[in-house]
Formats: sequence, structure tokens, C-alpha cells
Amino acid sequence: MTDAGSVETLPGMRRFGALFGAVIAPTSFITGLLYYFGLNQAYWFYAYFGVDATMLGLGTTDYLVISVDSLFVPMEVTAAAGLAAFWGHDLLRTRLAAGGRVRVLVVLVPTLAGIGALLVLGGLWSVLDDRFFLRAHLAAAPLSLAAGVVLLAYTLQLRRTLPVGAFRLNRRTPADDDADPSEADRPDDVRPQPRPPEPRPDRPEWASVAEWAVVFVLVGLSLIWAASDYAAAVGRGRAQQLASQLATSTAVVLRSERSLGIDAAGVRELRCRDTKSAYPYRYEGMVLVIQSADRYVLLPQSWTPDTGVALVIPRTDTVRLEFVPYTARGTLGRSTC
Repeated sequence: MTDAGSVETLPGMRRFGALFGAVIAPTSFITGLLYYFGLNQAYWFYAYFGVDATMLGLGTTDYLVISVDSLFVPMEVTAAAGLAAFWGHDLLRTRLAAGGRVRVLVVLVPTLAGIGALLVLGGLWSVLDDRFFLRAHLAAAPLSLAAGVVLLAYTLQLRRTLPVGAFRLNRRTPADDDADPSEADRPDDVRPQPRPPEPRPDRPEWASVAEWAVVFVLVGLSLIWAASDYAAAVGRGRAQQLASQLATSTAVVLRSERSLGIDAAGVRELRCRDTKSAYPYRYEGMVLVIQSADRYVLLPQSWTPDTGVALVIPRTDTVRLEFVPYTARGTLGRSTC
């Protein structure tokens, strides 16, 4: 009988892995995912302030760096779950090797199949119905679908390690009931023994490869869905964190050659008395969010989601930024340039 933990019990997996690696370069695939998650987090971060992230000119490197923040927790959780799964499988192999293989699997296989089916049903229902209760919880729907598919695939692999009819071994059949009662009095070496189960026929390689491809697509898309939802939540969370710290953040003094006509709550415009100043207009009461490409994104220190206005200022030689730490905030409002 084939060992449940050997690679040979997973026909088609090696072939599918080779085909996947030949069609899609792993490095390019991972880079694309990182770019997508970084883009998603950046979009929701700036959307919280009412700014369209696509106008900021963020580059590939920016999105890759941003993605680290949104993928750290999902990668940790996935690694921990994978390690727990490997340990659980090793414990199961030990239990099966100790005896009672069929008795254990008769209970385990239906249980895992039932749980997996419920999880898959919940995940698919969430795809079709946005009001399903799993959609109200962060990443619950995609993780339900991914976990259900993994459980069903694992259950099938456990079932396939047994020969055909192994679950019926030593069970009486109608033919046994019609047998001569005198056979019960025969010695053990004469009494007819149950026929051993027939070996399971080999599956075509294409069927195994197709099966693993479907499993990979379902689990992969579910994990991408979960990570995408988490990245969006991280983006909104980071924006809310920044908004709550505006009052104590390093302030920015914006100097300009001409009046910028900024009319935002909490932003003060001062005209320098020195008419020969290179930057006669001074704006106080703002915080720099980011300098990207040729733009500055500024927020008033009194910004709120209901009344706040985000400012996007072109980065040119006609403007200059000065930074005033929180400890020196007392100097603001008293300068005459």
C-alpha cells in the first residue's frame, strides 16, 4: 500500500508544477502580486482623504515598498497555517502507521469532507451574494473558500490512499448470509476469508494535472481576494491613524512666489512685509502626506473626514516647503517672513 505522505500519492502535482513554472516565471508572478497589493493599499489610503492615487505618479518601486506593509500579516498567518497543516499531517501518518487505518479514515474522511463542503458553500455563496454574513467580516469569505477547497482536496487524497473497497473490508454481504452455517465450525485455516480489496486503478495523468490546476486556481484566487481585502483595510487603517495624529505631526510651512488662493479650514495665508522676498506668500497649518514625482500632498492639521480638504500642490521652483517640528509649533503664526 502506498504511504499517505509520499509524493507518489499526489499524481499530477509535479507535472502541474513544472507546467506552471514553464508558463509563468515565479519572479514575475510574485512581483506582479506585490505591485497589485501595493496599488490596492495606496488607492484606499489616499481615497480616505479624497485623493485619486493614480494622479500622484507613484512608481513600481513605491508600490512594491507599500505592499510589504499589507502583506506582512497575511504571509505570517499563511506560513503558520501551513506549518500547522504539515505537523497535523505528520501526526496523522503516525497514527495510521500504528494500526487501525481503516477505522480512523472511516471517521476522518467524512468529517473533513463535510467541513470542507460547508466552507466551500459559504465561500461560493459570498461570491454570489454580497449580503451573506461572511462578507461582513474581513477576509472571512475568501478564507472560507480556500480552506474548504484545501480540505476537500486533502480528503480525496486520503481516500485515494486506500484500495478500492477498503471501507467494506470484513463486512458481511448477502452472499455471506446465505453461506453454509457449518462453515462457522471450520478451523481458521479452512474457513473462507474475505477477499482482499482490489488495488485502485491508476488515473490518467491529464485528469490529475487538471484537478491540481483547478485546486490551485481556486485557492490562489481566494488568497489573492483575502490579501486584497486586507490591503484595502490596511490602507484605510493607516489613513485613519495619520488623520488622528495630524495635530501633533510635524507642520509644513508652504512658501510661494504668488498667492495660491488656498481656502481650506485651518490654513492661514500670510503676506510677507518684505516686498523683495523671493517667496512673499506663506501658508501655515498643514502637514505633508507625501512628495511623489512632481506633486506634494498636504493636509490641514484640522482635517476631518466630513469637512477636510486635501491639497495637491505642483512641485515647482515657485514653491518651497519648511518643516516645523511639534516641539517648535509655538513659532508658527508669529513670523513676518
